Amino acid sequence: MINISPILESYLDHHVDQEPEILSRLRVETYQCTTQPHMISGEYQGRLLSILAKILSPKTIVELGTFTGYATLCLAEGLPSDGKIITIDKNDELEYLCRKYFDEFEFASKIDFRINDAREELNTIEKNSVDLAFIDADKESYPYYFEKILELLRPGGTMLVDNVLWYGKVMLEEEDKKDPSTKILKEFNEMVTKDERVESIILPIRDGITLIRKK
Repeated sequence: MINISPILESYLDHHVDQEPEILSRLRVETYQCTTQPHMISGEYQGRLLSILAKILSPKTIVELGTFTGYATLCLAEGLPSDGKIITIDKNDELEYLCRKYFDEFEFASKIDFRINDAREELNTIEKNSVDLAFIDADKESYPYYFEKILELLRPGGTMLVDNVLWYGKVMLEEEDKKDPSTKILKEFNEMVTKDERVESIILPIRDGITLIRKK
């Protein structure tokens, strides 16, 4: 995560809508039952995802990287009555936890949870049919996911890409040689910035989220 002033962090935390009770329980259980609980989107970022989804009212959302399903539920809050979210993760070890909370969620019928390789599943989705996509999966595949999601997004569709600041390492030259993910993310950020097919901006929230609009 990007280091921010504890005073600022406290101020921001006190000026954000409270997460729904089901998300609070999921967040606690994620910290109790997983070895990398920091991978969860968390309350502040989760409210951002929820608000954006409600503003966009997307009929079809695609999420790459489910983890324990926290972001999935946040995004699903903004689905219209006929909307759906397709969330994909290849790790079946946490499937039980995701399904536990998905089944309890008021919009459970709108969640299409797929345990499989994202590259394979993305090929089953119709081009120009996706309104909103959230990428929070293996960083080495970000360039591929970007291109593939761009094909699936309708014109004017929105893509969110998480962890693009990578603990601040993308701003440090020497980190390229130490961490392959840093090098890939730096190249990815440059690629997106220069791509004339999209408009983009990096939001310095938690570990950085790139907000992308397909022209």
